[in-house]
Amino acid sequence: QVQIVESGGGLVQPGGSLRLSCAATGNPLRTYVYNMNWYRETPGKQRELAASITYDGVTNYASSVKGRFVISRENAKHTAYLQMNSLQPEDTAVYYCNVYVLVMGRNYWGQGTQVTVSS
Repeated sequence: QVQIVESGGGLVQPGGSLRLSCAATGNPLRTYVYNMNWYRETPGKQRELAASITYDGVTNYASSVKGRFVISRENAKHTAYLQMNSLQPEDTAVYYCNVYVLVMGRNYWGQGTQVTVSS
């Protein structure tokens, strides 16, 4: 099993920044490679992939966040980060961390952290 805890959400003014953290634990992480992803969800919309980073550091971003968000990871700590800059009201969402263990073909999810961008 893999457990995930997200932190760093909150209320920020437009143009501000936040840094989300995703700390993952569990035996599979010590044995298998895994990708780490940040999804976001707003009421009435499907959960969308905001940013992803593979086990070997390849990153990918949704067009809506490219140039503003940066995803990174510390493999020794099984932790991923999402640095969010130039935040806009449309970035308001619950942000979920996802860990995908490749050889197992399994997804694990955190509980989510609320990000609200408002003046």
